[in-house]
Amino acid sequence: MFQRRIALLTVVVCASLHTACNKSAPANVAATVNGRSITNADLDKQFGYQFQTPPDRAKDDQTLIQKMEVLRSMIDNEIMLQRAEKLGLMAVDADVDAKFTELKSPYTQEEFQKQLDAKKMTIDDLKTQLRRDLSIQKLFNKEISSHINISDKDVADFYNANRSSFNLAEPQIHMAQILVTPFPDPSVRNLKGDKATSPEQAKKKIQMIEERLRKNEDFSMLAQNYSEDPNSSPNGGDLGYITASALDKANTELRKMVMSLSPGQTSPVIPTPEGYRILKVISKEPAGQRDLQDPRVQQTIRETLLNRKDQLLKAAYYEVARNEAKVANYLAVSLAPQNEKK
Repeated sequence: MFQRRIALLTVVVCASLHTACNKSAPANVAATVNGRSITNADLDKQFGYQFQTPPDRAKDDQTLIQKMEVLRSMIDNEIMLQRAEKLGLMAVDADVDAKFTELKSPYTQEEFQKQLDAKKMTIDDLKTQLRRDLSIQKLFNKEISSHINISDKDVADFYNANRSSFNLAEPQIHMAQILVTPFPDPSVRNLKGDKATSPEQAKKKIQMIEERLRKNEDFSMLAQNYSEDPNSSPNGGDLGYITASALDKANTELRKMVMSLSPGQTSPVIPTPEGYRILKVISKEPAGQRDLQDPRVQQTIRETLLNRKDQLLKAAYYEVARNEAKVANYLAVSLAPQNEKK
């Protein structure tokens, strides 16, 4: 299976992207894009940012599959970066510094350095990555986003084709949460990397968060910084819409508490089997058909159509760019079964 997958990737790279697969690989080069090298050191560094792989597994099949996928992403990014350069869309120092400050602002200096150390990344590495990412984003904004237009007719057509999905069979509550657990878990994903590892720590932590909410600190920001729910923390604790019947199944007392809260209000600390929770009711939606003129319906439809069109145009843009680029993926060639027989 692994060799078939690698062979397929090699065929795609060689045939579709006009790769000179019959040429020997330059020393220490994983791939070239229009003559510009992606070195093995570049690949190893980018791979290290994303995966923590023990040295003894460096040549495992699964590790090599992951490395191939990282390299393919690097090739795509290099193609896009070269297009941004050609169009004069490279991010300037002010862009990079502003984004760097934004990323750093939720942390203390020590916390931020720990985040970099965990990824084996320096500040210069991060700024280099930011410059590339921001440049590619500027490219997409000019070449793709600026060409997307969602008309009122598009919105109306979508609504009429999906009218039933805007009919709520029962009341729904839009909720957010902050969760603190007492269980040791190194895979914390909140911005602060903050994790309670005992019941005592969990209780102190949730009390600290509750006190800061009483002082009117932003719920969403506290959730991003401290919540230990990996799914909702990145979204400011947002749980989306939950039906009243789903709350009944989860916990009757919990439903009563949630139903007693008005939009914008937060609950007291709630002990649960998973840990301590603080809930916030963002809005409550009664049962019934939502009209097309409802601003929330219009916003939902526009966002849906924008995302669909954006994904479609980006996919097409990538394919055209790949077809026009001259790419040599030497890692793929070295792993292909045909190469092993030579």
